[in-house]
Amino acid sequence: MKIDRRSFVAGTLALGVPQLVRAQGAGPIRIGEINSYTAQPAFLKPYRQAWELAQEQINAAGGVLGRKLETVFRDDAGKPEDAVRHAADLATAEKVDIIAGGFLSNVGLALADYANQNKRLYVASEPLADALVWAKGNRYTFRLRPSTYMQAAMLVEEAAKLPAKKWAIVAPNYEYGQSAVKWFKELLLKARPDVTFVAEQFPALGRIDAGATVQALEAAKPEAIFNVTFAVDLANFVRAGNTRGLFEGRQVVSMLTGEPEYLDTLGAETPEGWIITGYPHPDLQTPEHVKFRDAYKAKYNDYPRLGSVVGYETVQAIAAALAKAGSTDNEKLVDAFEGLKFVSAFGPIEFRKIDHQSTLGAYVGKSALKNGKGVMVDWSYRDGAKYLPSDDEVRKLRPAV
Repeated sequence: MKIDRRSFVAGTLALGVPQLVRAQGAGPIRIGEINSYTAQPAFLKPYRQAWELAQEQINAAGGVLGRKLETVFRDDAGKPEDAVRHAADLATAEKVDIIAGGFLSNVGLALADYANQNKRLYVASEPLADALVWAKGNRYTFRLRPSTYMQAAMLVEEAAKLPAKKWAIVAPNYEYGQSAVKWFKELLLKARPDVTFVAEQFPALGRIDAGATVQALEAAKPEAIFNVTFAVDLANFVRAGNTRGLFEGRQVVSMLTGEPEYLDTLGAETPEGWIITGYPHPDLQTPEHVKFRDAYKAKYNDYPRLGSVVGYETVQAIAAALAKAGSTDNEKLVDAFEGLKFVSAFGPIEFRKIDHQSTLGAYVGKSALKNGKGVMVDWSYRDGAKYLPSDDEVRKLRPAV
C-alpha cells in the first residue's frame, strides 16, 4: 500500500513521534466515547486501557493541532436507546468534537443513525455488522474493525478446502450473528456449490441454552459447524459441546474465538483444531506491534487483547484524521476520514472512500492447547483490503454511493 508523506506524518502519531502542528485553540479536543462496558467487560476493559494509553502517548508528544486529546466515556450497557441518549448528551452538554465507540452491532447501527440524522462524525470502533457501512451506511459513519463480511470471507477461504459437505450453524440472534451467517452461507455456496446447511440455531445473545442447542445440532448430524457465538455464550456452548461430544470427528470454523479475551476464558476447555479468527499477540514480532505490545505491558503489567488493539487504533485513527483535516470542523473531519491512511499495530490501513470501511485485517489460524491454556497456532495475517467486495458491488450494497 502506498502511503504519501502527509498520511505518513499523521501515522507517526501512533509511534509517539512529536509533530509540530499549528495550534487552533487552548482547550482540549474532546472525544465522546460510548461503549457497553458493563455488558462486555472482557473485551472493553482492555479496549479502554489501550484507548487511554494511546491518548497519553499522543498528548505527551504535543497533542494534535497543538491541543491535547480528552475523552468523555459513557456506558450504554448494551442498550441502543442508552447509546443514542449518551450521544445527544455528549454532543450538546459536553460539546465533544467527535463521537466514537460501539461494541454490539445493534448499538452501532443506532449510533450511526444518530450520526446521520444530526450530521455528526461517528467513528465506530468495534460493531461488525455490514449494514453499518453498506445498507445503512452514511456520510458520517466510519468503521475500524474488519466486518462480518470480511471475516466470513477469510474463514470461507479455509472452509472451502474442507471435505465437509453438510454444515450446521450456531449464532447469536441479533444483527451481528445474522450478518455473519448470511455472508458465510452465501460465500461458501459460491465457492462450494456442493455444500448444504442442515441445521441453524440462533440463541438469544447472552442467554444461550447450551444443552438444547448442542442437542439440536447433534441431531442434524452435520459434518462441520460454523460458530459465531462469543463471550459467555461461547464458553457455555464449548462446555456443553465438549461434554456431549459434539465436536468429535467434526470440523468447526469459528468467528472471533481466537481473540485472547475468549481463549483466556475457555482455558483448558479450548477445543483443538478449530479454524478461527483471532489475535496471536505473543508471536507477532513486527516493529509496530512490538512497540505497541511493550508499551501496553509496561503501563498495565499485562498483555494486550484484541480489544486493546481496537481501542488503541481508534484513537490513532482519530488523531490522524485531525492532523489531515487541520481542523476540528465536523465536515472537514469527515472529508479527512475518506481515504485516510495510517500505520497501525497490524501494519498500514486505509479507510475506503467508497464505503468508509477500514482495511484493517485479521489473523486466521487454528485453536490449540498449550500448558492448559487456549492459544492460536498456524496463523497468518489476512489483509482486509483483499477481503472486500469491488466498488461495483459496493454500489449495489450501499444505495447512497
